[in-house]
Amino acid sequence: MKEYSNTLPKIWFYRLNGRKHLPTLNEIKIAENLPQPKVNIFLESRAQIRYSLSTLFDINPLDIPLEAFPGEPPNLPENMGNLSISHCRDALVVIWSKNRIGIDIERVDRNFNFRSLNDKYFIPNSNEKEKVQPEEVLKKWSGIEAAIKWDKGKLSKDLRYWKYVKNKKYIFHERKKLEINLSQFLFHNWIISIAYKNSMHSDISNIICANI
Repeated sequence: MKEYSNTLPKIWFYRLNGRKHLPTLNEIKIAENLPQPKVNIFLESRAQIRYSLSTLFDINPLDIPLEAFPGEPPNLPENMGNLSISHCRDALVVIWSKNRIGIDIERVDRNFNFRSLNDKYFIPNSNEKEKVQPEEVLKKWSGIEAAIKWDKGKLSKDLRYWKYVKNKKYIFHERKKLEINLSQFLFHNWIISIAYKNSMHSDISNIICANI
């Protein structure tokens, strides 16, 4: 296995379009228990993750020691660094780093009830209700998703504790008194959020390996 000494994170972006890939036997078994709409996304995304890491470590994709169960944080052996993944209906992002890291992707035109979501989780007082915009709520949601993945937490348990500060490059967890860095940028039709503790490249949007 090739040692990867560069401490900068590496990001891959893929369009999800139902391409057929060669999965591992374990991934086939996992897919057999998934609802049909999720089967293709699961198999395609895991294959893309393996391909990404194979280019990094010079290993056959099927030999990558990856554990990535549905709804669980992906895991690699300790000596292979840290991994985070996220997908929406048509795209997948994969990020690798020597240090712990979290990533989230959302389509900018995502159709959701932004007022209801904002009122339930993000509004500190009633005076802000009329000012809220969909893109602001989406950025909050995406930033918190990335932070939860960094912390290997659960959305249902941790959403209420993470606080997003507009125009700031950090996000913090009220209960744990934890503050981590947050980078967000627009990439074509998607917003990508990255949560990290250690220092990173100042312009992380320049290190994407994209397959549009």
